[in-house]
Amino acid sequence: MSETLLLLAALTLDALLGEPRRFHPLRGFGFLVEWFEALANTRPERKRSYFWGIVGYCLLALMPALAVYLLFERNYLPAWGEPLLSVLLLYFGIARASLFAHASAVARGLAQSLAEGRRQVAKLVSRDSDCLDTAGVSRAAIESTLENSSDAVLAPIFWFVLGGPAMLVLYRLSNTLDAMWGYRNRRFRYFGWASARADDLLNYIPARLLALAYCVLGGAPAWRAWRAQASACASPNGGPVMCAGAGALKLSLGGPASYHGQLQQRPQMGYGPAPSPLDIERSCRLSDWALLLAGVIILLAGALL
Repeated sequence: MSETLLLLAALTLDALLGEPRRFHPLRGFGFLVEWFEALANTRPERKRSYFWGIVGYCLLALMPALAVYLLFERNYLPAWGEPLLSVLLLYFGIARASLFAHASAVARGLAQSLAEGRRQVAKLVSRDSDCLDTAGVSRAAIESTLENSSDAVLAPIFWFVLGGPAMLVLYRLSNTLDAMWGYRNRRFRYFGWASARADDLLNYIPARLLALAYCVLGGAPAWRAWRAQASACASPNGGPVMCAGAGALKLSLGGPASYHGQLQQRPQMGYGPAPSPLDIERSCRLSDWALLLAGVIILLAGALL
C-alpha cells in the first residue's frame, strides 16, 4: 500500500479519535525512560553521565527501531499486518489533532478569563504560566503551535515516508527522550547529550522544510525573520520554524519567559504587534496549510526516490 494511503488512514484516525489519553504507547515508554534514568543517572558526573546517556539512547531508541526494521525487512508479518502496523505506528507517532485542540482550548480559555487561559496553556508549554498576561498566554500557545507542528506532525511524516516505519519509531523515541532528558541543567547536561544531539539531527530537515512552507505562505516577512533572527535562538531547529511562522503571522514572539522559576531572555521572533487570543486560531490555520504544503512535497520526494 502506498505511503499516501497509509498517511491518509493515520491522519483520519487522528482526526476521529485524537490522541489516546490512557493507553498511548509513549506513556508506557515514558515510565521506562524514567526508570532507566533513575537507575543509571545516580551521579551526574561528566564521563559517567555521557556513557550511560549514550547507553540509554541505544537501548531505548536504537534497539526498538532496529526491531521494527527487522520485523518489516524479514517479512515476519502477514500481508495485511504490515499496512495495519504502519498505520498504527503513524497514528501513535503524530499528534496533529491533539496539538490544535490544545491550542484552541487556550483561546477559548482566554475568552472566559485570564486564569482559565493560564490553566489551559500550562497543559501545552513548560514555561511558568502563573505570571503570564493575556499576550503572554497567547504568545506561548502560538510558539508551541508553530514549533510542535514540526516536531509532532511533520517530522514523523517525513521520516515515515522517506525512511519507513523503523525511522518513524527512531524519530519518535528520540524526540521523547530529548523531551525528558534534553535539559541543560546539572542533572541532564551530560546524560541527555546523546538524545538531544540525535533529536537535533533528525529534526534538521523537517524543521527547515516547514519553515520554508511558512515562507511560501507568509511571503517576505517570514523569510526575513528566518534569516535575520533564527541564529539567535537557542534551539537550532525551533528557531527557524518559530521565526518564519512569526514572520508569516506578522507578529512579535519571543522575549522573556520564566522556566521553573528562572527568567530566560529569549530573542525576538518575527515583526509586528504582540499576539492576541484571536491570533492563536490564525497560527493553527497557518500551520495546517504549511503542513499540507510540506506534506505534498515529502510525498512527491518519496515517490521520486
